[in-house]
Amino acid sequence: MISGGGGGGAIAMTKVKKKASGARLWMRFDRSGGSELVELDKNAIIRHAAIPTRDLRILGPVFSQSSNILAREKAMVVNLEFIKAIVTAEDVLLLDPLRQEVLPFVEQLRQQIPHKTQPQLRGPAGEQESEMQVPTGRQWLPVPESAEGLQSELPFEFQVLEIALEVVCTSLDSSVADLERGAYPVLDDLARNVSTKNLEHVRSLKSNLTRLLARVQKVRDEIEHLLDDNEDMAQLYLTRKWLQNQQLDAHVGATTLNNLSSTRRLGSTRSGSLVTSNLGDDNDVEDLEMLLEAYFMQLDGTRNKILSVREYIDDTEDYVNIQLDNHRNELIQLQLTLTIASFAIVIETGIAGSFGMNIPCSLYHVNGIFWPFVLSTCAGCFFIFLLILAYARWKKLLGT
Repeated sequence: MISGGGGGGAIAMTKVKKKASGARLWMRFDRSGGSELVELDKNAIIRHAAIPTRDLRILGPVFSQSSNILAREKAMVVNLEFIKAIVTAEDVLLLDPLRQEVLPFVEQLRQQIPHKTQPQLRGPAGEQESEMQVPTGRQWLPVPESAEGLQSELPFEFQVLEIALEVVCTSLDSSVADLERGAYPVLDDLARNVSTKNLEHVRSLKSNLTRLLARVQKVRDEIEHLLDDNEDMAQLYLTRKWLQNQQLDAHVGATTLNNLSSTRRLGSTRSGSLVTSNLGDDNDVEDLEMLLEAYFMQLDGTRNKILSVREYIDDTEDYVNIQLDNHRNELIQLQLTLTIASFAIVIETGIAGSFGMNIPCSLYHVNGIFWPFVLSTCAGCFFIFLLILAYARWKKLLGT
């Protein structure tokens, strides 16, 4: 059984709804911090978040390795690594919340959302009403910021996005740290001893590095894409659009409520003006831009760490190639030396072979000439060997 914290600190037991055909497990978090496990199918998700069907495909297994942050009219579709969520102005639906890698994100939501969504008063205004309200004909809606001194907070959807980016960046940083700890000893072993085992370790290391770099690059590129387009960032302000719609409904409903007192009408007009002043600039994306820039810089630093490891791998490979080239050159020099020696021996063998034939020769009848002739022939061949060797060194064909 999974429980979620309410805004007042009470712990509510969650419920699991009956599984429908084609339904998947989701966890729903609301603005006050309450949570529940639910089984929802595609139609229920589409009705709840007002998103097209193709957005649900992005959260499917086919696009599990992609990273997307999509803005829709009433929702934001977040697909970052293992975090797949649909965020609205009132709640967030998290797909597969029981996966091991998703649990830190769930825990962060439970810890931070109830605290961040509680507005706090500062100064003398703290003795007054804790939040301004806008009438809609049926209920009074809270306005998160006003001129009465309410503390400025990020909208609910950006709080969720910030937690998601924080968890993803932390996970990527942890993976990079593990990669660094395993990379440098393996590369040092390869530099000391070029063996099949060490080469296999480096090959596996390069594969892991390439996959990790691609993961970081995808998240980084998605954030960069948002930073380059102010219109896309403005569409992500779900709370602002939600309050604007509620404000419009409030003004329409106020014209039909003739039984409201003059004091209530004055409060409604004052609250509406505050909402208009707070939500008038739809192109103000400074808060989201600062949030995305912070995590963009963090991902850029993570990417630079991976590139430094790859550079170290390239340097090690260059060093190993230099070592192999040096060994190859030594083998070639040894082969050349043996070839020169073989040439000198062939000359001596040719002379000995010519005297081994049964042909008339006056030297056969000279006493005591055999050993002096053999020694002189060996000395001459050795001299030829030294002469050719010196020529090869003079031409720098052999090392000194």
